[in-house]
Amino acid sequence: MKNFFTKPNRRNFFLRSSLAGALAAIPGGQWLAATAGVGKAGAAAGGKRDYFKELGLRPFINAAGTYTTLTASLMFPEVMQAIEYSSKHFVQLLDLHQAVGRRIASLIGCEDALVTAGAASALTLGTAACLTGSNQEFILHLPDTTGMKTEVIIQKSHRYGYDHAVRDCGIRYVEVETREELEAAINEKTAMMHFFNAADPQGKIKVAEFAELGKKHGIPTFNDAAADVPPVENLSKYIKMGYDLVTFSGGKGLRGPQSAGLLLGRKDLIEAARLNNSPYSDSIGRGMKVNKEEILGMMVAVEVYLKTDHAAEWREFERRVKLIADRVASLPGMKTEMFVPEIANAVPHLRITWDEATLKLTAEEVVKKLREGEPSIEIGPGAKNGTITIAVWMLQPGEAQVVARRVREVLNRA
Repeated sequence: MKNFFTKPNRRNFFLRSSLAGALAAIPGGQWLAATAGVGKAGAAAGGKRDYFKELGLRPFINAAGTYTTLTASLMFPEVMQAIEYSSKHFVQLLDLHQAVGRRIASLIGCEDALVTAGAASALTLGTAACLTGSNQEFILHLPDTTGMKTEVIIQKSHRYGYDHAVRDCGIRYVEVETREELEAAINEKTAMMHFFNAADPQGKIKVAEFAELGKKHGIPTFNDAAADVPPVENLSKYIKMGYDLVTFSGGKGLRGPQSAGLLLGRKDLIEAARLNNSPYSDSIGRGMKVNKEEILGMMVAVEVYLKTDHAAEWREFERRVKLIADRVASLPGMKTEMFVPEIANAVPHLRITWDEATLKLTAEEVVKKLREGEPSIEIGPGAKNGTITIAVWMLQPGEAQVVARRVREVLNRA
């Protein structure tokens, strides 16, 4: 049987050697001349390239928030420095994964950590860890779960678009609604209990009770808190609460690489997640590769985020909301309100409402005009019935003033 826990083998070595030989056969003078020509052409063009303009793409001001389809957040400068540093060096990938995992775990206060290819990847790897442990036969066979525990308990109100990442492992969800139903559902096939943090208000079993039930019955609990930083305390809150695994998105509030995420938790489960992950070739996570730049960048993102003055940052968000609200509130029929979402994206937002029948302007039309205007502005999703939402936390210096002016212009023309 194939053993994928070994160093690169002789066959791989000769494959790489033959490729290297083929590249070496290219006449050096011609190859150097070709690449030098590209460099000179770029320099001759003068200044920095506008890549998006070349591609016919139009950047926008992000007054919507950290949504994946809008490319989430912008990375801290320190993260970019770490990425640039890492891009110039080679390192053993498994050693880097483990060293960075230890550093992140020490910063957050958990047993171990793994940088994953986003929070969805963490869901797959964490589930796989609960199914296989370190059993090599099981790891090789996933998503064939023969011989494994196969059931994952979840509250009915917690089913969501990302649970596909859990189902990828071949599990069967068992839906429950009450504590009594959950305890009755636990049996010898139960592998894990899955909690979606943003759905806590909708579920009858609340976040702390869910972790307590897992501990009571010896079942690993996994909390998907992907978009739930800030507040900064959440990074350690659910581990302290008793969850065995927790995931956060790396490219949202943490402002690390968007294609990275964090899997935090029990040392044995994190190690099992590593064994199910790239670079092990015959594993369910082989396609979830995270490069050295993202791994190091994610570590630095955590370091910088934990050192951030979050109170000062909050005051700045409130200032931006007030600035935009003040520009709009003087228009007839406009109502403005600052609010903070209960869980995900829990930072100050601005809600603007009006009577569409009186103003003769729909919320959808406002979204369209802001998007198509100059500069292009994206605002929060769910605009309808004379209500739009503006998120200010991804705005760059000076952009709050631009958003205030453009929103007022669009509303005032009506």
